[in-house]
Amino acid sequence: MYRKGEVQYQALPLPDRVKVADPLASAVAFRDHMAKRHSVRQYSGRPVPEAVISACIQAAGLAPSGANHQPWFFAAIANPDMKARIRAAAEEEEQAFYAGGGGDEWLAALEPIGTGVDKPHLTDAPWLIVVFAQRYGVTQDGVRYKNYYVPESVGIATGMLITAIHHAGLVCLEHTPNPMKFLPDMCGRPASEKAVMIVPVGYPNVDATVPAAAKRKKPLNEILTVFR
Repeated sequence: MYRKGEVQYQALPLPDRVKVADPLASAVAFRDHMAKRHSVRQYSGRPVPEAVISACIQAAGLAPSGANHQPWFFAAIANPDMKARIRAAAEEEEQAFYAGGGGDEWLAALEPIGTGVDKPHLTDAPWLIVVFAQRYGVTQDGVRYKNYYVPESVGIATGMLITAIHHAGLVCLEHTPNPMKFLPDMCGRPASEKAVMIVPVGYPNVDATVPAAAKRKKPLNEILTVFR
């Protein structure tokens, strides 16, 4: 992470390297494991220990970032009143969106996903993780400094968070909190940070469903070109 006055490069021997006997088997096993990841909107009341959420966020915090500035912060919310306020704000925004604010093309694209105004997952899930992007940093003596590749860095960290949640046997959903400008104040975050994702986390309800359209993934030949 950034430290004022730290400008010299120091090399370390590569630490903690994972060694795999069969790289292909390992890669295929991980691919098949991730194929079982689903974005879920129906949550059970089964509690999730705080230690599990903390471990998942610690995994996300290991992500690479521009100049290693780590321009992210995560707020884990179990407080029912805070979750209710977030849901109310989300549903107010969705009312305007689905009333036409989103535009015909966007609304048509969402139709196979089955989304709507109601967001019960924001109160049903035992945890909401709010992901903040730090647009700039501030040193301990109040001097502002630039963060680099913030969207890319926070996107990688969020992907690692979602993967860690799945690896823990939990499910989540990716909700973009637009505009919800109250989130930094609610979570005690500075003006330099913007909330970019709300991730409900928990166990799926026994009758949880996913949209059939969400299981249609592009085949490999549509996402890969190999140059030999």
